[in-house]
Amino acid sequence: MSTPGTGPLLLACALPAERWALSRGLPRTPSAGGGADARVLCTGMGPERSGRSVSRAWAQGACAPGALLFTGFGAAAGPGISPGDVVVATEVRDAEGEPTALPPGGALIDALVRLGLTVHTGPLHTSARVVTGAQRAALHRDGVLCVDMETASALRSLPPGTPAAAVRVVVDTPERELLRPSTLVHGLRAWRVLRAAAPVLAAWKPQ
Repeated sequence: MSTPGTGPLLLACALPAERWALSRGLPRTPSAGGGADARVLCTGMGPERSGRSVSRAWAQGACAPGALLFTGFGAAAGPGISPGDVVVATEVRDAEGEPTALPPGGALIDALVRLGLTVHTGPLHTSARVVTGAQRAALHRDGVLCVDMETASALRSLPPGTPAAAVRVVVDTPERELLRPSTLVHGLRAWRVLRAAAPVLAAWKPQ
């Protein structure tokens, strides 16, 4: 296992569509920002799959990654965030509400803003299932900005001291929940944002 922070960045996501967006957006030649060192991993959807996949990635001895950035699509917990907006997590809460703090993402946020993206910062909540209606509203009242199904489990699977970050591109909101006719349009918008953000995400270095 590599010493935390010394191996390549693992740029993880849950869905093949997210992996496709990241792969299409990554530079094809090495860059001074270090993006060429990033490895993209598609973990599969849900907390169990993400946890297993990240555990396997860090069981590779000297070839293990040195840091994790989990990304992909997410759901806004409350109003004020639109499809295609980006959420950089300040902490990740698991299904029981237990938080894992993340380091300040100032440089990452600044780089995403320079791309012309709308960026929000705040808590991310990981659920075992899709969150809608009253449950989403309750999370918003607790301060949650965005919901996903993988990040908390992935963070728990990391060796102690491993640098980590979490960035989600919003697909659905309380006003525009999944399984509506507009989902396809908002999903395409989020896919394009994730593709545009890929070089910045791959160049992330813990501060």
